[in-house]
Amino acid sequence: MKLSTRSTRIVPSPTLSITAKAKAMAAEGIDIIDFSAGEPAQDTPDFVKTAAQAAIQSGFTKYTPVPGTDELKQAIIDKFQRDQGVAYEKSQILVSCGAKHSLYNIFQALLDPGDEVIIPAPYWVSYPDQVRLADGAPVILETQESDHYAIAPHALEACITPRTKALVLNSPSNPTGAVYSSGTLERIAGIAKRHKILLISDEIYEKLVFGDPPFLSIVSVDPEIVQQTVLVNGVSKAFAMTGWRIGYAAGPKDLIAAMSNIQGQSTSNPTSIAQKAAVAALRGGSAFSDELVKDLQPKRDLMVEQLNSIPGVTCPTPAGAFYAYPNISGILGRRHGPGTIASPADLANYLLQDAHLACVPSEPFGSSSHLRLSYTPPLETIRKGMERLRCAIEALS
Repeated sequence: MKLSTRSTRIVPSPTLSITAKAKAMAAEGIDIIDFSAGEPAQDTPDFVKTAAQAAIQSGFTKYTPVPGTDELKQAIIDKFQRDQGVAYEKSQILVSCGAKHSLYNIFQALLDPGDEVIIPAPYWVSYPDQVRLADGAPVILETQESDHYAIAPHALEACITPRTKALVLNSPSNPTGAVYSSGTLERIAGIAKRHKILLISDEIYEKLVFGDPPFLSIVSVDPEIVQQTVLVNGVSKAFAMTGWRIGYAAGPKDLIAAMSNIQGQSTSNPTSIAQKAAVAALRGGSAFSDELVKDLQPKRDLMVEQLNSIPGVTCPTPAGAFYAYPNISGILGRRHGPGTIASPADLANYLLQDAHLACVPSEPFGSSSHLRLSYTPPLETIRKGMERLRCAIEALS
């Protein structure tokens, strides 16, 4: 069978494939420590589950409007007014099957063949492939670890061409945990307004920040940019609801309408029950998110401290999300048995096979010198995992 050219442009998600491999090894009875997962360790809050159970018992199990229920749209509008200080109408909101689905809808509605989307690196693995699936061209904007991965204005300007349609922002970042400062966001907004390009601001880790710098949305920093911005968010990370698959986008009415039409011919509405659960999360989940941050901070501090104590490894302290992003360039070139650690992928494979430690190599994030480790497991698991990592690296020659 001859497959479409479109299907050959993309590769499977490396984070999902590594997590699946680690789970398969664990199912065989191997003691795997998994730092690859992109989700909180905590269970979904009970009050969210109760809302879902009530939806089932009351018969709220049928189709809803494609772009989401009015009740959930209103909860999202209230959230943006409360947190970002921006007022949206219901016609500017689309609820989808996860924030990834929201992003997919944006690129499908926005791009024609050859249109360019600027993506700062390191980047979440799905951005470039989603652009390619929409026949667009990802343009990678390199950022520097020494600058906390801030976007340099001159570098951004150099990426803009007559084909540029959009710039993707992700703060807090997956994989780096970096958070954009107000100064960086002000400069980005000014450039976007001057060149009339759309900003796609992925804010899924918004609630998972440790205070320095605080999270700021670009529409809060420069309210004038709201008409050129699509905000993307969801309930998965902040409320431990990854499996519920509820994301949402807010933006210009014409773009949201086009995204809704596309969704109507693909998935149709998000799950009715999950929408009821999302309403409960958005209206009453702030205390849970605060506790999640309190739980994550000592785990972050422990993992970063331990990583920095390993010769050949350096790791800045992430300001948000729940990932450490250590630079392992000092390890590359070392050997284990007949093999050489020539890349992050080599190191990740060695750690999984020999140390039974799962983490994600950085090549799919746009880097050739890092690993991504999630610090969501319990503190004792992190201690145990860091000792395995240390021993495995010390065993290299």
